Amino acid sequence: MQFSIGLPVDHVDKPEEFVTGAAIAEMSAAAEEAGFDAVYVTDHPAPDDRWLDTGGHHALDPLIALAFAAASTTSIRLHTHIYVAAYRNPFLAAKGVATLDALSGGRVILGVAAGYLRPEFGALGVDFDLRNDLLEESIAVMKRVWTEDSVAIEGSGYRARGVTQRPRPAQRPHPPIWIGGNSMRAMRRAVDIGQGWSPFPNPPTVALAVKTPSISNVDELASRLDAAKEYANSVGRTETMDVSFARFESDHDPDDYATIGVTWLTSQLDGHPTRDSWIDGVRELAADLCLGN
Repeated sequence: MQFSIGLPVDHVDKPEEFVTGAAIAEMSAAAEEAGFDAVYVTDHPAPDDRWLDTGGHHALDPLIALAFAAASTTSIRLHTHIYVAAYRNPFLAAKGVATLDALSGGRVILGVAAGYLRPEFGALGVDFDLRNDLLEESIAVMKRVWTEDSVAIEGSGYRARGVTQRPRPAQRPHPPIWIGGNSMRAMRRAVDIGQGWSPFPNPPTVALAVKTPSISNVDELASRLDAAKEYANSVGRTETMDVSFARFESDHDPDDYATIGVTWLTSQLDGHPTRDSWIDGVRELAADLCLGN
């Protein structure tokens, strides 16, 4: 089992503690020293006020935030959890991801998802109803531009006559792509075109709001993972697939998740008023998880 921990860069009410370059550097280095395998950030470039007022959160640009994390560390992975590729021109997205991977020495894990905030799509000028198609289109374009020269393709809002990008990602053929979402379409997308799947705990009370099905206990997760295995067998996939998930409760043993096929667990530490307190929490969690032992 491997572990990814969220950087608390959504705490914009205390920017001097959590949302500076020095803060990201210190927290990322502490996570690496404690034995975590990755740090992650999420993606909300244009959150609407109504969502923020009902529990939503701010976010830094994920690739820029992770670049600061990369500069202060040597081995910890840089995890987008998640990056809404549909918000962006795929050639610009490919360039940003490839740059981060090249400069970090091949440490990017590209978690992507279709997104769910209709007003955010509206603010960015992207058709919300096309989000799944746009995600799949973006993944296809990024893979091509990371591995081919003279890419010629026409798609949603762009026409490339012959594009070659350098540098290519350090990881070959490209950084692992983990597909986020609990739906059957997300699961099948992960099996068909991804290297990992990132379902997440989602109680029925919020399933409609985030527009993806509920997963509310370990048994439900196990059932979904069984379905993923069955689908992989049906389409002849032989490559192993990572599965990333967040524990429902902290007292669940990570081995419970490993038994059903989870390979990565994510954690988010809340309730820490200062950076020092958060770092102490990271060390305590690492000790609880027996990291580095």
